[in-house]
Amino acid sequence: MRFLRTDNDVAALFMRLALGVVFFPHGAQKVLGWFGGYGAGATVQGFAKMGMPPVLTILVMAAELGGAVLLIVGFLTRLAALGIGCVMLGAIVLVHSKVGFFMNWAGSQKGEGFEYHLLALGLAIALLIKGGGALSIDGALAGHDVHAAYPASPTM
Repeated sequence: MRFLRTDNDVAALFMRLALGVVFFPHGAQKVLGWFGGYGAGATVQGFAKMGMPPVLTILVMAAELGGAVLLIVGFLTRLAALGIGCVMLGAIVLVHSKVGFFMNWAGSQKGEGFEYHLLALGLAIALLIKGGGALSIDGALAGHDVHAAYPASPTM
């Protein structure tokens, strides 16, 4: 299946783990109330106050938490990356572009800039292109040899 196609690239493994590990706590805050978050109900209400329809908020929560889990295990990598990429693009366009590029390290801005979101979007796009890479369920389902990423040295 073309959607699952990937190679055993170790770089893709690191990209999907980095993006998945970073997004898991963000999604868990919104959905489960972990890591200082408020949970699904409060997230839907909070996003509604910013003008976001509940169905879109649910898609954001699914992309962040579900997408993170899918990326970590390397299953449906492209779908997960697409979801997270869309969330990041939406966050840049609707919220963070008004603040500027830089994050608010000094606390002198009215919000956070979009530099973090741009990095996450870049990783998501790279994963859309590459797929899950090494040690992914996608690769296993597509029938790739786990050892193909590390070919044996030629013998003389």
